[in-house]
Amino acid sequence: MTDLEFAQDSEEAIRDGLNTLVALIRGRRVAVLTGAGCSTESGIPDYRGEETRKRARNPIKYQGFIGAPEIRQRYWARAMIGWPRFRASEPNDAHFALAELEARGALSGLITQNVDRLHHKAGSKRVVELHGALAEVVCLSCGALEDRDALQSRLLANNPGFANGLSQIPELAPDGDAEVERYAGFRVPTCLQCAGALKPRVVFFGESVPQDVVASAFQILAEAEVLLVVGSSLAVYSGYRFVRQAAKEEKPVALVNLGSSRADPSAVVRIAGPCGSVLPRLVQLLGD
Repeated sequence: MTDLEFAQDSEEAIRDGLNTLVALIRGRRVAVLTGAGCSTESGIPDYRGEETRKRARNPIKYQGFIGAPEIRQRYWARAMIGWPRFRASEPNDAHFALAELEARGALSGLITQNVDRLHHKAGSKRVVELHGALAEVVCLSCGALEDRDALQSRLLANNPGFANGLSQIPELAPDGDAEVERYAGFRVPTCLQCAGALKPRVVFFGESVPQDVVASAFQILAEAEVLLVVGSSLAVYSGYRFVRQAAKEEKPVALVNLGSSRADPSAVVRIAGPCGSVLPRLVQLLGD
């Protein structure tokens, strides 16, 4: 895949694209697939955005996390620092616009690749989280779940003064952690049920999306007549598969994304603009 481009459409092109999109989805049920570009305006960085590409940042690999205690130690040290700001993130206008469309009965549901729960905060009801959510933690041994806020309290209790040793506020990273390099001696809590190792309940790179989650997402698409992709380059197959399925079922695909996407060649309409400004205009044009 070539380097992503981040040229924004002109106002005239956005206006024309919106008119085409309104004509496409008016009176039809729409399945929405969202990616990181839907949340960047809420302050959550992504892996492939314009700013992220300026610095090297490798995603966490599943096999490394489950197989190496030092990688888990590094992750949880960084996560303890990053969690308060990640948790405090609020939905932006794109999230609220999608919730409004669902409330009006225009959506069959929402499939998200994001792990931030911002769609829920905005009021969306039928949401399938393809990659899980950082708000929960799972034990790698027994499968027990723990609330992330509860684990945060245990992390802080195990590592008093850890944050005080940082010279400055670290930068928030795409995994909800922070750019912290000093983690020697960091004490990672274990599962309260069996003392097993803990993992955020998210799908890391190299890990498969659970089949029941995939099935729920495909059901949303099956109930729709149009697929609208919002804020995703579709660089990973877990999201791109829905574009392929839509094409197989001869359902039109529309894109709202500031950057290129694997679905560009098959999209019937593509709007290159910030999701937080384009989607509210879509809601307004569709009317009540």
